[in-house]
Amino acid sequence: MPVSKLPNRWVIAFAAILIQICCGAVYSWSVFVKPLLALESWTLIQVSATFTITLACIGIGALAGGLWQDRSGPRLVISIAGLLYGLGYFLASTAISHRSLAGLYTGYGVLGGIAIGMAYICPVATVTKWFPDKRGLMIGATVMGYGAGAVIISPIAARLIIRVGVPATFEIFAIAFVVVIVLAAQIHVVPPADWRPARMTETHVSRSAAKIDFTVMQAIRTWRFWLLWLMLSLNTSAGIMIISQASPLAQQQAGMTVLQASAAVGLISIFNAIGRVFWAWVSDFAGRSRVYFTLFAIQVFLFFFLPRVHEALLFEVVVCSIALCYGGGFAVLPAFAADFFGSKYIGGIYGWIILAMWAVAAIPSPMLIARVRETTGTYEYAIYVIGVVMLLSLPLPILAGRVAARGPVAQALQSA
Repeated sequence: MPVSKLPNRWVIAFAAILIQICCGAVYSWSVFVKPLLALESWTLIQVSATFTITLACIGIGALAGGLWQDRSGPRLVISIAGLLYGLGYFLASTAISHRSLAGLYTGYGVLGGIAIGMAYICPVATVTKWFPDKRGLMIGATVMGYGAGAVIISPIAARLIIRVGVPATFEIFAIAFVVVIVLAAQIHVVPPADWRPARMTETHVSRSAAKIDFTVMQAIRTWRFWLLWLMLSLNTSAGIMIISQASPLAQQQAGMTVLQASAAVGLISIFNAIGRVFWAWVSDFAGRSRVYFTLFAIQVFLFFFLPRVHEALLFEVVVCSIALCYGGGFAVLPAFAADFFGSKYIGGIYGWIILAMWAVAAIPSPMLIARVRETTGTYEYAIYVIGVVMLLSLPLPILAGRVAARGPVAQALQSA
C-alpha cells in the first residue's frame, strides 16, 4: 500500500479506544446484580457466577482472536466480535425475560466473554504495530479505555435500568455496542511490514526491542514468555483481590457507608484507567523492567500497610494506589512482550498470556479472598499474604531486565 494511502494512525488509536470502552462495560456488571435479584428468584451466588463465566471466556476469546487476527487481520475479527457481543446481550435480555439462568450464562457469560476477549486483543496488537516509537504510551492509552469502560457505562446502565428495566437496557447496549465496534473495526488495518513512522529514530525504540519477529510457538517455548506471564499473573492477582472486594472491605475496615463505598469503587476504576496510560508512558523512557519492579515494590508497602488503615480518606488513597499499579501492569506487559518477541505475531503471543493469566490467577483470586473473609471474619490475613507474595516477586522484573540487557532475541531463539 502506498504511503499516501495509509490511514492516519491516530485515527486508528482513537477507534481502538472506543472499542476498549465498549469491552470495559463488563466491569459495570455489579450495577445489574441487585436489579436481577429483585426481578428473579435467583441467589446472589447464581447471579455472581455470570461475571465469573465472563472472565473465564475473555481469556478464550483473547487467544482465539489473537491467533485469528495474526492470520486474517484485525478488521474481520473485531467485526465478528462486535456482532457476537451484541448477540450475547440480546440473548441475555431474552433470558431474563423468560427467567432463564442458563440463557444469561450463555449470552452475557459465554458469548459476551468470548467477544470481549476477541475485541480486546485486536486493537492492542494493531496499535503495537502502528506505534513502535510510542509503544508503551499508546498501548497504555488503548487499554485505558478498557479500564474506563465501567466509569462511563455504569451510570448510563443505572439510569437505563430505572427507566426501562434490565432486559431493555441489555437490548439498548446490544445495539450500541454492535454499531460502535463494527464501525471502529473498519478503520483497523496493519501497516506494511517495512513501514516506519516519519522521523522515527532508534532512540524512539526500547533498547531491548526485538529486531525479528517470533512465531507464537517460538515464543511459548522460551522461558522468557513464562516469566512475563508470571509477572502479569502476580500483579493481576494482587490487584483484583482488592478490587473485587473493595466495597465490603471499605465498609468493614474504614467504616464507610454503602454510598461512600460505592463512590470509592468508582474512584478505584478511574485510577485503574489512569495507571494504564501513566505507567505505560513511563516505561517508554524508564524501561519496562524498572516499571514492573516499581509496581511490585509499591505494592509491597501498600499491602503491608493496608490492614492498619481505618480512616476513610487514607483508605481510599491506598486502594486507589493499588488500582494504579493494577492497571499499569496490564498496560506495560503487551509492550514488554512486543519488545521481547516482535510485533508481527503479538496478537497470538499476548493472547496465550492473557488466557493463562485469567485461568490461573485472575479468576480464582476474587473467590480466594472472599473465602478467607468468610472463614476468618476479616480480610487482614489475605492482605498480608498478598504483601508477602509481592515481596517474593521483586526479583522477577530484575531478571527480565537482565535478559533484555543481554539481548533477549538471539538468546531466546537459541533456546526455542
